[in-house]
Amino acid sequence: MEILPDEMIVSKIYVIRGRKVMIDRDLAELYDVETRVLNQAVRRNEKRFPEDFMFRMSKEEMEDWTSQIVISNREKMGLRKPPLVFTEQGVAMLSSVLNSDRAIMVNIQIIRVFTKMRQMLETHKEILQKLEQLEKKDIEQDDKIQNSLP
Repeated sequence: MEILPDEMIVSKIYVIRGRKVMIDRDLAELYDVETRVLNQAVRRNEKRFPEDFMFRMSKEEMEDWTSQIVISNREKMGLRKPPLVFTEQGVAMLSSVLNSDRAIMVNIQIIRVFTKMRQMLETHKEILQKLEQLEKKDIEQDDKIQNSLP
């Protein structure tokens, strides 16, 4: 089984409602199943997918999403209703309802990408805090120099 490049997975992660999410059709493509098969498995296991794991995009969110990405008219024809959207927890839950070797492998990769993204954000946060501290010390030093001048 082939390993998917991290960039391919990252390119399919969007921010909707302030959360990092993946769209049902993108996940189906990664799992190598039809979108309707993925959605059918989810419908059969609805109790496993509370609102913080999965939700349906609103029409407005769908319009924003389709305007941000390039979707051909042919692909848009398949979008009769707003797609299902999965948070990281929802993606993890998908491996239990799509019990194929490929789904398990792809899920592991996706969860690793989400984890790397979180680690990168944490690292950036720490760097920003250090920069702020240095800037603060620099301003304090400037103030001391200014106050010591006659």
